Amino acid sequence: MRSETEVPVSDNPYSIPVADRLKRLPPYLFGKINKVKYEKRVAGIDVIDLGMGNPTDPPDPLIQEKLAQALQDPKNHRYSVSNGIGNLRSEVAKRYWKKYGVRLNPDDEIIACIGSKEGYSHMCLGLMGPGDTAIVPSPTFPIHMYSVMLAAGNVIALDVRQPDVFLRNVAYTCEHLYPKPKVVVVNFPHNPSSTVIEQDFYVELVKLAKKYGFMVISDFAYADICFDGYFAPSFLSTPGAIDVGVELTSMSKSYSMAGWRIGFCAGNREMVRALATIKGYYDYGIFQAIQIAAIVAMRHCDAAVEGIATEYQGRRDALCDGLERLGWEIDRPKAGMFVWAKIPEPYAQMGSIDFSMKLLEEGGVAVSPGRGFGEDGEGYLRLAIVENTQRLRQAVREIGKCAPLEASRAAS
Repeated sequence: MRSETEVPVSDNPYSIPVADRLKRLPPYLFGKINKVKYEKRVAGIDVIDLGMGNPTDPPDPLIQEKLAQALQDPKNHRYSVSNGIGNLRSEVAKRYWKKYGVRLNPDDEIIACIGSKEGYSHMCLGLMGPGDTAIVPSPTFPIHMYSVMLAAGNVIALDVRQPDVFLRNVAYTCEHLYPKPKVVVVNFPHNPSSTVIEQDFYVELVKLAKKYGFMVISDFAYADICFDGYFAPSFLSTPGAIDVGVELTSMSKSYSMAGWRIGFCAGNREMVRALATIKGYYDYGIFQAIQIAAIVAMRHCDAAVEGIATEYQGRRDALCDGLERLGWEIDRPKAGMFVWAKIPEPYAQMGSIDFSMKLLEEGGVAVSPGRGFGEDGEGYLRLAIVENTQRLRQAVREIGKCAPLEASRAAS
């Protein structure tokens, strides 16, 4: 605070020299859309928000009741251990064995995270530094790229929409790059493109990892949101996978516990130890009452998880049916909580950012422009199926009004 007699020096302002790592980050491409969305809501204008994979459904009542009960215990309000309480890690191990046939030691092969995003980010800090390179999938969920950059590493983004081609490109990169990539990141079911794979993909990936000496980080956040009988395979269920990598899971989507911020990293004990070391310096662990409620969720709420997947499948069908009736070409996702939609002509010529702004400003529908996920995302929109089916049908009607295909084709 200045004194009354102090004269501000306007010709020589004080500068704040931020760290170089921040200067490596590009402008936030979703910023303009978020600004308009906020302004509309402040003005009382309804916005159907399909832009973020943010579940709108509450967790199962049993989970909420356990949280309320745990809140009454004074011990749960103290600092918790940064790697997660023992019973929680044991429950994760049981779930991996029950669902995927994977045996994990809860003491040194599992660690609790403040959501999978935090676990991934801190894992990058624990594994990477200047001169290290990571291969990430493209189109790229932003944190997969920017966590590497914040750890001072380099990024090579490879198109993942044809998984067999992705594997060949990983091998080619390892053969021709020196030093070889240190980490390969995979994310199936993929965000944003909803690409899925079968177990043989991981078999080949493990072979490549052992041949070229890279580590694998599997982001498995959408493990339980599968449709039409598809079952998403776990990277860790592949023979030899635990020798070369880890897998990150989350309770955000499967249990509608996004705001609770709880997830897990499991797999190679040296990689888990690296993450535990970073977390030991950075945080005091997840609120213990949430960890206790998460134990109950995994023990008793399998039916709720199945119900959530069924609900998302109904939402997927409502959105895809509607867009197809408008004349859009839609590739229905087999998993995840997004529809990756190709922008129809002539609107594709606008670019995904401008078209997304058109839908928001004229139709009140917020979506994520594909360009926000890198160059390979241009020409597409990512639509989150987080609203109920009635709202999704309303979104389709608004899209049809502000971007009619028949009228635009006739004009062109």
